[in-house]
Amino acid sequence: RTRMTMPRFFVCTAVFLVCLWTTAACAGRSPFNMGTTLQQVADHKQDALKIIAQATQASKGQSYNRLATFTDTFGARISGSDRLEEAIDYVVGELQTEGFENVHTENAQVPHWVRGNEYVRMVTPQQGKPIAMLGLGNSVGTNGAVLRAEAIVVRSFDELRQRALLNETQGKIVVYNQYCNWTAYPDSCYGMSVGYRGDGANEAAKAGAIATLIRSVAAFSIYSPHTGMMTYDSNVKQIPNACITIEDAEMMARMQARGQPIVLEMYMEAKTLPMRTSRNIIAEIVGSKYPDEVVLVGGHIDSWDVGQGAMDDGCGAFISWEVLTLLKQMGMRPQRTIRLIMWTCEEFGGFGGTQYFNTHKSNISLFDLVMESDMGTFVPTGMEFSGTPEAQQVMAAVGQLLAPINATKLVTGGGGTDIDLWIGAGVPGASIHTNNQRYFWFHHSNGDTLDVLNPREMDLCSAVWAVYAYVVADLDAMLPRNSV
Repeated sequence: RTRMTMPRFFVCTAVFLVCLWTTAACAGRSPFNMGTTLQQVADHKQDALKIIAQATQASKGQSYNRLATFTDTFGARISGSDRLEEAIDYVVGELQTEGFENVHTENAQVPHWVRGNEYVRMVTPQQGKPIAMLGLGNSVGTNGAVLRAEAIVVRSFDELRQRALLNETQGKIVVYNQYCNWTAYPDSCYGMSVGYRGDGANEAAKAGAIATLIRSVAAFSIYSPHTGMMTYDSNVKQIPNACITIEDAEMMARMQARGQPIVLEMYMEAKTLPMRTSRNIIAEIVGSKYPDEVVLVGGHIDSWDVGQGAMDDGCGAFISWEVLTLLKQMGMRPQRTIRLIMWTCEEFGGFGGTQYFNTHKSNISLFDLVMESDMGTFVPTGMEFSGTPEAQQVMAAVGQLLAPINATKLVTGGGGTDIDLWIGAGVPGASIHTNNQRYFWFHHSNGDTLDVLNPREMDLCSAVWAVYAYVVADLDAMLPRNSV
């Protein structure tokens, strides 16, 4: 064998040590330097102004009108349904027509729950009164029968257990009338209340109940039930579970307080069918210098089976699509790839997001930033972000480029069902921050229609989303991150 010469040996050794010192340099990307990076962010001021102008003037109303066509054509798109798959086919075709790169889908196995016909009505004291309701996702039905039983109203799990000890819950329909002051606790009431939706049937079954009705987890109601996911524990009987309006939950609490017996009839055809293949949608603007490195922007394309799924989460998916459209219209191609993903089956357990993570986590070092919009597109104020202090400093600097539209705020805690696995593995993650106090007025209800959204607000959200995605993707260095 030819012996390596000393100069060649030293060169190879030096390269090897550099590789040990910084994997970033070996991958072809610049090592991170805060001063250099902040200057590069500032140098993107004109790019940010161009993007804002394109989103709010030249392409005014573009994302809203596109979403209007989509939601009016396909409506609700629940996991496992033909309607969802038809909607996916449509979007893929539109992305291909628009000329994006690497447009394709990736399969994911998803649950298939079907609501069927359902009703609740009062027998006494208001004979024949319909009780507006929506079965909760994953609930069983009433097995072809009409359940008829006395109802008992409780405010909490603790009250349920106390009433069970008094033998007051056996054979009853438990009505949960949990309360939270949404005005005082707008950011925490959902988390404080949603446990009743998810676990209420289990606790009631342990107490001997035959069915449950949950006060809708909502900040406001005009006699509107709000659906959502629930789960069954393996060691308890599966009983039918539905949500009812705030108004009816309060009415039955008043009836009970007056000592009036409440008798209800309940019928549900809900059933779970075998798992079905669905698809995540992917499209890209490929990076000019680091095509393998990715800034991910996305929202979920599925929805519940009520309303139109416009706010949750058609608008989030479509402002992510708009990022690619705006950049293509302006001929702007960043150094890194910006990848659009529309996840399937977020509502029914995040199956699409989990599939995508499991498929691509082997390349996790190439994911620079993951962004998910899933809280509506109301007036944007900035970004929510999860990452290192150094990465936060960079993101805050990017936010200052959005001063012309008053969207400079950076709030700690970005995330979402479809990107939380990435964030947990150390990838910086972001979600748009908006004045979304009305989000839980319409969430998971028949009221989630296009009319909830505002074209101007959607344009502004598109601008915020596009500026962050483009600037981060165009920096010489990736955002710093912690090892996990």
